[in-house]
Amino acid sequence: MIAKHLISDSIPVVRTSDTGNIALQWMETHRVSHLPIVNNEEFLGLITDTDIYDNNCGEDPIGNHNLSLVRPFVFENQHIFEIMDLCAKMKLTVIPVLDVDKNYLGAISLFKLVVEFSKMTSIEKAGSIIVLEMTIHDYSLHQISGIIESNNANIMMSYISTFNSSTQINVTIKVDVTDIASILQTFERFDYKVKASFLAQDMLKVFYEERYDSFINYLNI
Repeated sequence: MIAKHLISDSIPVVRTSDTGNIALQWMETHRVSHLPIVNNEEFLGLITDTDIYDNNCGEDPIGNHNLSLVRPFVFENQHIFEIMDLCAKMKLTVIPVLDVDKNYLGAISLFKLVVEFSKMTSIEKAGSIIVLEMTIHDYSLHQISGIIESNNANIMMSYISTFNSSTQINVTIKVDVTDIASILQTFERFDYKVKASFLAQDMLKVFYEERYDSFINYLNI
């Protein structure tokens, strides 16, 4: 999944002739804290609700104020993982997309990004989740997948969580079966440390609800 396929048709652009109040209304309507300022096809930067309040430019055209705009953007062919990395690092609710000539093409909303990422990672599909704890030196996806496939299951999604100044990692795996007792036993037999597992659908529901709540809390920051 690349940036040009994630552009949302609903995210408006702000012109320098628009007032701060208009921008705030659009932010509230679309539940975002950022909007792109565009002059013709030139991306000038992102304006935030904080910019408008701090500069007291509610009634005035935005172009009348000397705003210190940030200019984060992605090119149209960048992968969703790169987009999510930029979004997380800069705490963006909107990510502008430019073509190779740096013309503005549109914007990706954080909500759209999360929805598409959930589809990619099979979050909405039935299955079970296993979290393994190990050092990076002991990590072998080939061996992990071999253990899972030997128990008549398949990996639907996996990712690694790292920790600062540590070789310790968590490997989160989603498999396509709901009964993982034999998989867990095999991991233990091969001396893998199972940090957590989500066996039943009600437990999976709690797992997803916790992550959804975290996402909503992020949006409300």
